[in-house]
Amino acid sequence: MNNVREDINVHLEKAILVSVALPSRPWVGNDPLDEIRGLATTAGAVVVGGITQKREDVIPGTYIGKGKLAELHAMVEAKNADVVLFDNDLSPGQVRNLEKSTGVKVLDRSELILDIFATRARSVEARLQVELAQLEYSLPRLRKMWSHLSRYSGAGIGTRGPGETQLEEDRRLVGSRIRDLKERLRLVQARKEREVRSRTEFATVSLVGYTNAGKSTLMNALTGADVYVEDKLFSTLDTRTRQWHIADWGKVLLSDTVGFIRDLPHHLIASFKATLEETRQARLLLHVVDASNPHAEEHITAVKSVLHELGCADRPTLLVLNKIDRVEDPSVLHVLQKHHPHAVSISAGKKQHIDQLRDAVVEMLSADYVDVRVEIDGADGKLISYLGAHADVHRQETRDSHVIMYAWISRHLLKTLQESEAKVEIVRDPSLTAANGKPKSDAADE
Repeated sequence: MNNVREDINVHLEKAILVSVALPSRPWVGNDPLDEIRGLATTAGAVVVGGITQKREDVIPGTYIGKGKLAELHAMVEAKNADVVLFDNDLSPGQVRNLEKSTGVKVLDRSELILDIFATRARSVEARLQVELAQLEYSLPRLRKMWSHLSRYSGAGIGTRGPGETQLEEDRRLVGSRIRDLKERLRLVQARKEREVRSRTEFATVSLVGYTNAGKSTLMNALTGADVYVEDKLFSTLDTRTRQWHIADWGKVLLSDTVGFIRDLPHHLIASFKATLEETRQARLLLHVVDASNPHAEEHITAVKSVLHELGCADRPTLLVLNKIDRVEDPSVLHVLQKHHPHAVSISAGKKQHIDQLRDAVVEMLSADYVDVRVEIDGADGKLISYLGAHADVHRQETRDSHVIMYAWISRHLLKTLQESEAKVEIVRDPSLTAANGKPKSDAADE
């Protein structure tokens, strides 16, 4: 069930793309099929045709109108297509009726995205998460899907991950498997939360952004790591964390996460919460945007929407306009910069303006730190050791039976000090002054 199945003749599948614009879901950009084409290619299909339609509302039985349905059927036959991929979410009944009319497999946007995730999942955790999302998506559709499984010829898009055998199980077995997966992932989530929260000695920064925005390339540029980079959607599923050494600051833990996309299936967001724990707990988010993409603004909005669903909307965030070397029209970049005046423009691939990004990160991290004077009982060796291990102690004095330490410490750890027996005084708070960057060693004397 959990075995990864790759290179199973998916490249032989010829796909027809369909995109329907509705008042509640208008097309983005000039090419309505652009994103679904990228998803289809990533899934391994060969795109042989496409159909678009604007409607005020959908047809309950087939989603598209009779005329477009006849056009779709004719195109499937003319192109000898194997699958129809909708850039919209369909009901089980609509899938069944469309398959009856076209004679081929029909997948909607959510199922296509889930299928891609199934092929990309590498770790045990990611496979569990993808399987749960697929089963929760499939469960209400089982009754409709059983009637047409016989028309599926072999493996292909939409049959990977749990696949055909999982869909052939009855609802009781599928429900039991879902409960088992949720329990296993609950334990994974709890362990991940403890693991992330235990990393108190380093500031944590998480890369987020639309899929294929260049997050992995940026991680390589910042850390010197050799993480996998591919010019395809969702090339990264498992969170990777590396140490980033910032001059005049120190070590930062930088995490690369799965890319987001508009209308990301809710089941997928829920099941991937463990993987995205790094993002949920990060001190700073670097929101990476492909500035060369004509839909950059829409991508920014989509990512913000997903972050809101994850409960990360209030996290300090720095917008990073990436791939500026690929922007053909400078005025496009100028408009983006004007709309987002605090963003940093870089090229991760060419390593352009990386220093500016580093300085901006230091400035934002500094706002989360304070300079403190801590008076500790000399007998409290545990607290003295804690402060020495987790803070930047730049001066220490001994008076009578007390130790006085001047330190640069994060607000996250300040609460621990304030709950102790020590006397804590905030000497300087960068967020309340015009000063930027990490204080000098003599900050306490100013």
